[in-house]
Amino acid sequence: MLSDLLRRNGEWSAQRSAQEPGYFARLAIRQSPEFFWIGCSDSRVPANVVAGLDPGEVFVHRNVANVVHSSDMNLLSALEFAVDTLGIREIIVCGHYGCGGVKAATEGLPHGLADHWLEPIRRLARAYAIDLARAGSIEDRRDRLAELNVIEGVRRVSETPILQRAWARGGNINVHGLIYGLKDGLLRNLDCTVAQDHFTPEVTS
Repeated sequence: MLSDLLRRNGEWSAQRSAQEPGYFARLAIRQSPEFFWIGCSDSRVPANVVAGLDPGEVFVHRNVANVVHSSDMNLLSALEFAVDTLGIREIIVCGHYGCGGVKAATEGLPHGLADHWLEPIRRLARAYAIDLARAGSIEDRRDRLAELNVIEGVRRVSETPILQRAWARGGNINVHGLIYGLKDGLLRNLDCTVAQDHFTPEVTS
């Protein structure tokens, strides 16, 4: 299987070089992505593929169920690098329908360390129990919970000191929430964007 992967890589590299001579030489010099993508680790949702972007156009952090933990140093380090070093101004939190992490958080079965990671989703499920109960099927409830998880992720990213400092400096940064449909390949805007005009400076005496 590894040899097959390496063969495919060689074919892709040759094809890309033939289509766009000098592509890899330009890409190796620097990266200048327009988007920072916080997405799910699910292998069916690769950020640049579903967004129709080339390598170098999106800076990516992925974890199980695209959860934004305020103590996740991996995510926070990537966010800080994206904002302060790469100068990215468009941040996307993207979940997807049919998310296995959301399913695991709601089925009441043991999943080892994943249970600790997914606790914020279980808290959301409890907080929005009435709203979720209106959904017709268990699949619909989980998909609605996946949406709520994205919206919560947008809020949590916006509340990080990293974003608060950037906005205080006048940075024009937008944090968007999207959800991806595995069944149709479409991204949907959840209309929960948080921008600089939502920033309220702290009042000091």
